[in-house]
Amino acid sequence: MRVLVIGSGAREHALLLALARDPQVTHLIVAPGNAGTARLAEQHDVDITSGADVVALAQRVQADMVVIGPELPLVLGVADAVRAAGIVCFGPGKDAARIEGSKAFAKDVMAAAGVRTAASQIVDNPAHLDVALDRFGPPAGDPAWVVKDDHLAAGKGVVVTPDRAVARAHAAGLLEAGHPVLLESYLDGPEVSLFCVVDGETVVPLLPAQDFKRVGEGDTGPNTGGMGAYAPLPWLPDEVYREIVGQIVEPVAAELVRRGSPFCGLLYAGLAITTKGPAVVEFNCRFGDPETQAVLALLESPLGQLLYAAGTGKLAEFGELRWRDGAAVAVVLAAENYPGRPGWAMSSSAPKPTGYCTPGRSDARTASSCHPAAGCCRWWAPARTCQRRERTHTTSSVQFG
Repeated sequence: MRVLVIGSGAREHALLLALARDPQVTHLIVAPGNAGTARLAEQHDVDITSGADVVALAQRVQADMVVIGPELPLVLGVADAVRAAGIVCFGPGKDAARIEGSKAFAKDVMAAAGVRTAASQIVDNPAHLDVALDRFGPPAGDPAWVVKDDHLAAGKGVVVTPDRAVARAHAAGLLEAGHPVLLESYLDGPEVSLFCVVDGETVVPLLPAQDFKRVGEGDTGPNTGGMGAYAPLPWLPDEVYREIVGQIVEPVAAELVRRGSPFCGLLYAGLAITTKGPAVVEFNCRFGDPETQAVLALLESPLGQLLYAAGTGKLAEFGELRWRDGAAVAVVLAAENYPGRPGWAMSSSAPKPTGYCTPGRSDARTASSCHPAAGCCRWWAPARTCQRRERTHTTSSVQFG
């Protein structure tokens, strides 16, 4: 099987590493890829937001399946173009991808499916902002305001703050940019990321993971796309895991089918485990970064065959997933000043943090194996300095025995 992976981040690097372990995957292609993926796959530059360009590349490289990593091409309908060309695609169509592309749409789907989530209000008029703020946060008995960009924001459009001025400034900035604002009640409790492979109504859950979104130590600073993750979660009871699948993910998948927009791809439920049970923080329409690096490091089942089964509507025929014993950790190395305007990333000759697992070899002090995954970077010889393009980081997935 010839597989084309769309994207250029550490997530796509992790997908390629897992696909390479599948004996039925004979050739890997990635577009546009990065310095790390160049060692695994044939690379091509392409506009990944153009369905026509992605289809043309898939046809040229004779891809049997296209796997779309990032959310933007999915929200723009690239998967629809690939399927229309008769090529198997893992990734939802434009209508189903609205589950991530519009938080208001996601709330509507969850309400129809009877899924527990935070109370919310959409604000699209600055004149209504102050009244709406009075209904949430400390005035409503919550410890903080939760202010979200209704549009895609790469995980960085959310502000959680007890300071009304900060909440208002973030909301006002979004409205000034023409983006509707979602205000939510505060969900207390530890967060869980659960990836589910879906081909309509058939749902196959992967291992649960937890990521850390704030940039600073001790869960401080602004939100990022993710600074690290680990899997599985020994503290998450099996019955809660089953509740998430049976009472949250499956009803949402069924509701999308009912609306005529079946979801075929990776449905990612971001949840808070509250005192009342699991509640949805957000849904995403693709593999999450950096959780993918941790979760896929533990997968023993052939990933290519799993994704192909979903892409061809035969997921129900796929056997039970097999997992390696142990756990995996993903640690992100980011450009200076991330998530703001970046400086230069760490060079390979820079001192490494205590406990850092050197890529390419086992380190008995830290882990049984280390799997580096590069994100959005180019190597410059001889120092191999990583130059940031969109977001520069290298993530290492570490498996413990």
